[in-house]
Amino acid sequence: MCADAPGRVDAGPGDDQGEDVMVGTGTSSCRVAVIGAGFGGLGMAYYLKQAGIDDFVVLEKGDEVGGTWRENTYPGAACDIPSHLYSFSFENHYPWSSRYAPQPEILGYMKHCADKYGLRSHIRFGAEVAEARYEEASGHWILTLADGSTLRAGHVVSAVGQLHRPATPDIPGLGRFEGHRFHSARWDHEHDLSGRRVAVIGTGASAIQFVPAIADRVAQMYVFQRSPGWVIPKFERVFSGFEQWLFRKFPILHDIDRFRIRMITETLARAYSGNRFIERLVTWLSKAQFRTQVRDPAMRKKLTPDYPIGCKRILLTRDWLPTLMRPNVEPVTDGITEITAHGVRTEDGQERQVDTLIFGTGFAATQFLTPMRVVGRDGRDLHEDWRRGAAAYLGMEVSGYPNFHVLYGPNTNLGSGSIIYMLECQQRYIVQLLQDQNARGWRAAEISEQAEQAWIEEMRHRSATTSFEGGCRSWYVTADGVNTNNWTGLMREYRDRTAKPLMTAYRLTPAVADERRQVAA
Repeated sequence: MCADAPGRVDAGPGDDQGEDVMVGTGTSSCRVAVIGAGFGGLGMAYYLKQAGIDDFVVLEKGDEVGGTWRENTYPGAACDIPSHLYSFSFENHYPWSSRYAPQPEILGYMKHCADKYGLRSHIRFGAEVAEARYEEASGHWILTLADGSTLRAGHVVSAVGQLHRPATPDIPGLGRFEGHRFHSARWDHEHDLSGRRVAVIGTGASAIQFVPAIADRVAQMYVFQRSPGWVIPKFERVFSGFEQWLFRKFPILHDIDRFRIRMITETLARAYSGNRFIERLVTWLSKAQFRTQVRDPAMRKKLTPDYPIGCKRILLTRDWLPTLMRPNVEPVTDGITEITAHGVRTEDGQERQVDTLIFGTGFAATQFLTPMRVVGRDGRDLHEDWRRGAAAYLGMEVSGYPNFHVLYGPNTNLGSGSIIYMLECQQRYIVQLLQDQNARGWRAAEISEQAEQAWIEEMRHRSATTSFEGGCRSWYVTADGVNTNNWTGLMREYRDRTAKPLMTAYRLTPAVADERRQVAA
């Protein structure tokens, strides 16, 4: 655990002569500071403890674990990856109630993991990090929290994720709207939708879940589509009592199903990375669903994408298209020109009267680590370095920012597969870095510019041949059309490439004798 020390902290690795160092009122000192208590932060805490590294803290801005699964509570919220794969490998025999777990159950699973593995004692809730600044003289990071307190850490692991800052479009007239409005990620459960006239702006992964969940309550709903999305069936079902008994009695069935799901998602991922046969097969499956669920050819054409499958996130659902065909639901494909006091006006001049606006417009996913400020070596600002697109070696390491590690960083999201699988690869990798520090006693490790640039060039080259850069607008790419979010290969490849740190790719700053003794301790 971190040691609190009002006004002063004991010198850690990197402090000259082992003297106490004045940092500021309310400062504490740790070997590792983890930012965020979602799947990234909880898994990082688990692997640190497994490695015998207990001198760490997890800083969480909220009052509970869960990250995006704590904050997204909209009706119908659920995962679109089967639960037996969307779970930690070290806690994969959980008694899930259904094939695709709903939000409350996923949040419950995360609380369960925090309790079972004794992680809560390392979590500091209500601790939002405003700035992380590298102190080159000592080789430490100074973290400033929103309440003004500071924390000193040898390593920082950012586990803030990509899907935590809701994106609301800047539509002319939005401030004039006299009705009620909110984003799906900040769902207003006090606002009764019964009998309301509702405008839903956005048709992404959140909207395809909450629109079917509320359609039977509202009097009228207009769904404003900027661009359509490819859909494939989501074969959701609740596990029977007998199936749950089998999973309890024979835990290996969890493992078999986990492997089966992983193979399916890996096969689907090939459709995005240039396998034309699988791409055509998935496209045919999606078009078959359109033909079956949307009988009107004119409407079907409006709802069918004209870009390659995978350019945007594929939507897993069997309810979305039938909901759009309901008599009280109207899909609107004309562009929005303005929000009026009482509705939404589109390019054809029509104003649709509504009393509630719901934004299903996703997250600012390409703005990594925002709004936290990260200042590295020589005063470098990470957001300035990433102003034209985020990039990091293995999605984790950035030149100029020693001992700073990013979970769920650039090019580590998945078009198909479980991000938890990717996170565990990263968490094990970071722990190995710390173990190498224990063994060799270096003060700081910084990825070399050469290794980072080679990785960036590889990602750019590979992305150009994937459907992620297929010409559509999506949260996968920057405004310039560069894929900064998605991994371009299979999960298995990423696992192999992160299996062991290549220490020759790092610039290591040696520690003095006193520092080596403290690291070993």
